[in-house]
Amino acid sequence: MIWTSTFLLIQAVILYFILAKRSRSSTDPPLDKGLIPWLGHALEFGRDAAKFLNRMKKKHGDIFTVRVAGRYVTVLLDPHSYDEVIKDPVSLDFSRYAQVLMQRIFNLRLPGHNLNKAKGLMKKHFQGGNLALLNRTMCTQLSSLLKAEAAQNRMDWKVDGLFSFSYSLLFRAGYLTLFGGEQNNNGTDPAEVYREYQRFEALLTKMARGTLKPDEKRTTQAARQRLSEFLAPAGLGEAPGSGPWVQAYRRLLQAEGADGDMQRKALLMQLWATQGNVGPAAFWLLGFLLTNSEALAAVREEFTRVSHVETSQESAVRTPVFDSALQEALRLTAAPFMTREVVKEKTLHMADGREYLLRKGDRVCLFPFISPQMDPEIHQEPQAFKYDRFLNKDGSDKRDFYKGGKKLKYYTMPWGAGNNGCVGKQFAVDTIRQFVYLVFSHYEMELCDPEAVMPESEASSYGFGMLQPAGDLEVRYKLRASL
Repeated sequence: MIWTSTFLLIQAVILYFILAKRSRSSTDPPLDKGLIPWLGHALEFGRDAAKFLNRMKKKHGDIFTVRVAGRYVTVLLDPHSYDEVIKDPVSLDFSRYAQVLMQRIFNLRLPGHNLNKAKGLMKKHFQGGNLALLNRTMCTQLSSLLKAEAAQNRMDWKVDGLFSFSYSLLFRAGYLTLFGGEQNNNGTDPAEVYREYQRFEALLTKMARGTLKPDEKRTTQAARQRLSEFLAPAGLGEAPGSGPWVQAYRRLLQAEGADGDMQRKALLMQLWATQGNVGPAAFWLLGFLLTNSEALAAVREEFTRVSHVETSQESAVRTPVFDSALQEALRLTAAPFMTREVVKEKTLHMADGREYLLRKGDRVCLFPFISPQMDPEIHQEPQAFKYDRFLNKDGSDKRDFYKGGKKLKYYTMPWGAGNNGCVGKQFAVDTIRQFVYLVFSHYEMELCDPEAVMPESEASSYGFGMLQPAGDLEVRYKLRASL
């Protein structure tokens, strides 16, 4: 026993020195390994990535390398230099890290999957002429759900948390629109799917980081299995309940040799990808409007000048005030990481002339939430919601923002960028606009507490799209008398 313990101790010491021996060369970005062997900064990074990365930025500048759970991650926070990462698919690979997350979160392995074909399907069905059809279907579902959501006595107020209200309605409408819902799933109640999805999503960040406790693993496994059962019939055959996109996606998976189990897991991934951000985004926007009387009045006035059909169904409708308010809400609350695997050694050329070596096997991470989105040099009072921040004085879209005296290409990045930008961006924008318009036209809605303020964001949710609120905003609503 003594010799065994000694042997294991020696191995541990050797492993520590192997992992800790990395030092910074003259061509490397500043290196910060942290004090804990192997883990490095993983705990602080996971607790509050924005706080940690801001601390590192103050210490090292706008590029640095940190050790996180045995991996070295170079973080770039200069938006002028982002294209060096975004536009290099040869040295920097997106798919490898995406596959890691697919396996951790969805237990999904698709070795023969063609990402370009899958993206092509989404472009076909979420853009162009097919987008109008999706918008009409979504509008029908939202209108129906909103009318059913009100109290049975239309004169009575109904009280709910705004996050719960927004996320539940948009998830159910999106589920019915894209996956077929009741017609395609043997009468499954979309509200039941949403409840199960909430159990799954509550542990998503822990799944991504591989930090689930045993009881949490059982919870996620059960939720994943139940959701897979709900989605099992989606896209099979030509049933009227199946949306054309999910049918085409299912055919692609079958052609690539994915078995039934992997197809269902892939559909769960798409359920998260299509529904996981729209509800939270609508909550933040509605919440900012309800807590800002000037912004609320401006958006409502604009909507009165636009017909119901135009606002609810057409992407081409001009709503610059709403668009600016939405863009501002997303600036404050969209916080995804843009991560790449370094598959080939690369010299990173910064916009100011500096050059750094990116080592093969490391990862590179952009975090636009810190810069440009919350950068005070780019956006004055970045913590404040200003609904007209993205409007010029003449009411046109404002696109000229500067850092270091130089005009920015990227001044806010909620949708990603380049080849990995969000294909369904326009559908998401149209959906949120429909939702806000229909809420205002169907309901009288107000804060239960007129002095209420927006909740803080959940610190552990940085890096995975829209931030989750740490609390809710209580509202009351009732159907308008004219309906």
